[in-house]
Amino acid sequence: KSPATEMSVRCSHLLIKHQGSRRPASWKDESGAEITKRTKDAAIKTLMAHKEVIMADANPAKKFGELAAIHSDCSSAKQQGDLGPFEKGQMQKPFEDATFAIAVGAISDMVDTDSGVHIILRTA
Repeated sequence: KSPATEMSVRCSHLLIKHQGSRRPASWKDESGAEITKRTKDAAIKTLMAHKEVIMADANPAKKFGELAAIHSDCSSAKQQGDLGPFEKGQMQKPFEDATFAIAVGAISDMVDTDSGVHIILRTA
């Protein structure tokens, strides 16, 4: 299937929220005390440091899940970042576009949404 004709995808993600996120709190920081102090630049630096560790690992997909479980500001961290399958129109557009654009098994560059900054691992 070419990406243009695919109806649904599945992915995992690692989200780092920052003070500009639409909901600056998470399962790790319910009051938002840390997130509201985190600048967007700091969130990007943190995210890209995680990506470096992931890409340097012998099994990047496994490392992605391990780091998402510990560091992601999304409740999907409990599933190693797995968001399950979704179709077009179900996610924020930049996130959707990035997921549909990469190959299964690939890890995206940084994706910026209203939720924060993400890296995405496409799994189906």
